[in-house]
Parts: sequence; C-alpha cells; structure tokens
Amino acid sequence: MSHQPNVVHHTALVNGIRVHFVEAGSGPPVILLHGYPETWFAWRKQIPVLAERYHVIAPDLRGYGGTDKPVTGYDKRTMAQDIRGLMSHLGYVKVALVGHDRGARVATRFAKDHRDAIDRLVVMDNVPTRVVLNSINSRMLRGYWFFYFQQILDLPEALVAGREDIYIRHFLRSWSYNPEMLDDEEIAVYVREYAQPGGMRGAFSDYRAGPVDWEQDVVDQDELIDCPTLAIWGADFEWVGKLVDMHAVWQGMARDVQGLPIPRCGHLPQEEQPEVVNQALLTFLDGWQG
Repeated sequence: MSHQPNVVHHTALVNGIRVHFVEAGSGPPVILLHGYPETWFAWRKQIPVLAERYHVIAPDLRGYGGTDKPVTGYDKRTMAQDIRGLMSHLGYVKVALVGHDRGARVATRFAKDHRDAIDRLVVMDNVPTRVVLNSINSRMLRGYWFFYFQQILDLPEALVAGREDIYIRHFLRSWSYNPEMLDDEEIAVYVREYAQPGGMRGAFSDYRAGPVDWEQDVVDQDELIDCPTLAIWGADFEWVGKLVDMHAVWQGMARDVQGLPIPRCGHLPQEEQPEVVNQALLTFLDGWQG
C-alpha cells in the first residue's frame, strides 16, 4: 500500500500477552504509542524521519490492532507494564517515550511508575484522565459522550458490529481540522483492524478502565513527572486545545514542561501536521543518546 512506511513487523510475548510492534532505524530507542481509534499506523509519517537517527518502535497497545485483546489488564498501570516488558524484550533499560491520546495516558503512567526507565516524554493532544473525569460538565458532555457510551458492557460492541466504518470514520473526520485529511485507503487500514474479532471490545475495554485509571492517578497526583516533557496539541481542536488550558494542565503534571499548540490542527497532530510534529520531535529528542 502506498501509505505503508518501510518497517519490520514483530510479535513478542510480554507481560502475559502477545504484542505486535513495528520497528525501523537504529540508534537510541524511541517508542511511539498510538491513540484511539488508531494503531501503530498512526505514526507512518513520523517513522521514516525518526528512523534516520533513532531505533523507532511502534507497538499496538493491548486490545488494539495485532496485539492480543485479553478480557482484563486495561488499567494504565498494566498497559505501562506491557511497554516496560517490550523494552526488556528488546534489551533496553531506558527509552524516550512518545504517546498520543490513549497512548499518552499509558506513557504518563509509565513516566510515574518507571521513572528510571524514561529519559524524556512527549504527550500529544491528551488531557490526563484525572483532569477529564474531575472536570466533566454540561458543555463537555457532547465532546466526551463516547467516554460514557463505551463504559457500558456489551451494548456498544453489539451496536457497532458491522458498522465499524461508520463509527471509526466519525471520529477520524470530526476530530480532524480538515475532515478530508485521511483518504479512504488510510481510514480502511484502521477500520480493518477494529472490525476484526475483539477489535472494538479491546478499545472499549481501554475506556472501561477509566475509573481504575482515575484511582491510580489520584493516588500520586502530587508526584510530578521528573523527566523533560513536551506537550503537543491541536490549537483548533474543540475538545482539548480550545476547551482546556493545556499549558496549565501539563505544568500540573510534570516538573519540566514545554507546550506546543499547533494551528490548523485537530486531535491528530502527527497525521494532520506531520512536518511541524516531526521537527518538534527531532528538536526535543536531540541529545538523547540511549
């Protein structure tokens, strides 16, 4: 397919599940964690650029894509342990971690639980779980409706079955500054993954862990992330950049934070504004020696 970057596909048994990941390049390790409703494929515009300097590893998260979709283990502490296990499998003791959306939640928990294993952190278009669930109000309900819908057991799977294209396309279009940003071929890559058996259940399970994630986040809310952190977000996304003071939010999460709002950009910065994101990543990762 024309959109597929030059990567090598692997699977590894880590933390009790079979994780699918792609890799490219050599050098210090950089792990890319995708969000919803996406897979490793979300990073196709970053991988070739980063691979010129780094060993880039992009897994499918637990419940997503080619990775196992067990019934349990979707709290972010367990999902971060998946990534720590993948690191060990690859022989790394420290990495740079980049997460978008759900992947940013995993990366944030990783940065708190495995402080010795992370050199620097990038979070993209993500309002931390604790902040979202503590601040839900009537205005936010329209944007965050799916957080609630996907909490319900079984019903969402039943309603979406056979209509994955309608459901996935809704998010990808409405979350993008330019609704036509992704072509049918790109959308089909995501739809195909989510339409496989367990594909929607895995993603919904990730959201259903929200209450547990919130509990984990509250326990150590005063323990700021130590490593240098870059927060990137779409300046024109109604439900993140336009709704929340992202600079303030991330200053409350980490000691050393840079913020980068990207104009003419919605929820998918790495896909919508890849040149800006790639330059920001190269600048922020500069000096990471592995």
